Amino acid sequence: MAERKRPALGGNGWRGWWTRLAANPAYRWRIRVPIPERLLIAPQDLRTGDPTVAEDIYGGVFSFAGKVVATEGRSPFEIRSPSREWSDTLLGFGWLRHLRSAGLTLSQKNARALITDWISQHGGSHPDSWRPEIVARRVISWLTHAPLILQDADHAFYRAYMRSLSRQVRFLRRVYSAVEDGYPRLLIAIALTFAGLCMSGEQRLLRQSAKRLIDELRRQILPDGGHIGRNPGTLIEILIDLLPLRQIFESRNVPAPAILSSAIDRMIPMLRFFRHTDGALAQFNGMGATPTDMLAAVLAYDEMRGPPLYDANYSGYQRLEASGSVVIADTGTSPPAPVSSEAHAGCLSFEFSTKRNRVVINCGMPALNRDGWREVARATAAHSTVTWHDTSSCRFRMGRNGVPLVAAGPRDVQIARLGREDAIIVRASHDGYVPGFGIVHQRSWRLSPDGDRLDGEDVFTMPRSRDFPPDLADDYVIRFHLHPSVKASRVNDGRTVLLILPGRESWLFTAPNMHVELEESVFLSSSEGPRRTNQIVIADNARTIARVIWTFARADTPEPTRRDPGDDLQLPI
Repeated sequence: MAERKRPALGGNGWRGWWTRLAANPAYRWRIRVPIPERLLIAPQDLRTGDPTVAEDIYGGVFSFAGKVVATEGRSPFEIRSPSREWSDTLLGFGWLRHLRSAGLTLSQKNARALITDWISQHGGSHPDSWRPEIVARRVISWLTHAPLILQDADHAFYRAYMRSLSRQVRFLRRVYSAVEDGYPRLLIAIALTFAGLCMSGEQRLLRQSAKRLIDELRRQILPDGGHIGRNPGTLIEILIDLLPLRQIFESRNVPAPAILSSAIDRMIPMLRFFRHTDGALAQFNGMGATPTDMLAAVLAYDEMRGPPLYDANYSGYQRLEASGSVVIADTGTSPPAPVSSEAHAGCLSFEFSTKRNRVVINCGMPALNRDGWREVARATAAHSTVTWHDTSSCRFRMGRNGVPLVAAGPRDVQIARLGREDAIIVRASHDGYVPGFGIVHQRSWRLSPDGDRLDGEDVFTMPRSRDFPPDLADDYVIRFHLHPSVKASRVNDGRTVLLILPGRESWLFTAPNMHVELEESVFLSSSEGPRRTNQIVIADNARTIARVIWTFARADTPEPTRRDPGDDLQLPI
């Protein structure tokens, strides 16, 4: 009997079909529920509002996600969207915070007029408006900015608003089990818990959503505070909603789940783990430009303010820090396939910063046009690590939601960490290239206590026998992507690169006995959009050289007395 293919879960699959069905007015009519009489409380919004954006909205100009749309008297909800990101921002209603920040009566009227437009045009079965993640964002926004929306509102608007809000909440309850795993599902659990706390007569919803929230937090937030998807930016997105949610529990005198505070208390220190000396977060596994305002708002709740942890083994990262220099390394396996939509093939990549300057980076992800850059940004070559024969250490397959998921990648990552009086040393290895090439990549980092020197080593362990031609299997490229603020130039010896950082701070990169090149690269995570930059490249053949030593050192740092800077890196795994 032929195997029956399971329908895809994308927009044309059973998940998309169920979403459209649940949003259909006829379907909602069949399961109509009572409308809550009132809202009991409004959550706090930790995101920053900008009154100048409110002025643009008054004038019918909607500038979201790098696109500007002038409505010219029409409703923004009837205009063709210039991009997916613009549409998501508009339909999520997060821009209500800008109207609220203006503090004008006109803001209230404008907010109600726009909500009325949405209810009349998109409150039915419009597919863009009824994607579960967008609905969850809209529910949170409407609840958060209810004082702006409902103050001095007439009874007709109040009833229409509450009816629409109730419909959206019921929709989220129905589609919850079909939503993509990972952060999207956690976001919906958060939105439903907000609704259960803020809307009158929703004790049953609160019990159900709190249980779902507990389950997701327990599963998605790791013991060290990292997220199961391994994207540092996801922590900000979760905390910016969890912190007000905890406050709402307290304000309602409802006991908050213990896991809620526990997760928050673990996640905030983990954010500091990922911070560089300039305050930006490291570019791993889908991280884009750091939202500095949101990060500052979240870290304001950090009561401990102690030094960040260094060994985040559950999340798969290591941190080395000494005298103002920081190394953050990806030493983890690929996340589980269902939550790997943001995962990159960057095992054993690292970033290096010193005295408020980032030096070595990964390319990261752009805020806009992520789909267009996704394939390039997720490749191993976009990371400061080793690429074997132009192949990534992870293989991807198309997921049911239309985004590639990890099909295969490093599963055995060995780590050894040693603290000595004269240095911090970490050594790790991964097996991501074993299936295709039979190669184990080992990398070591040694950071001096004065932070003026970072020694590294890459070792390639090969089997004795091969089933493929040596010239096919032995070529490797070691890349060190540089931050755009770093000016790089090769020195005449062919193995050294001079690096000039802002403030005229100078460093030297050296790889003894290797030929070093400078090539073009791109920094995708800039807040201004992708920017050109450089990368240091070492390319060779493992049958010729299977161990590569490299060093970043301040230009005025004296040469070490030992002959081989890699001697101290020989740690047992």
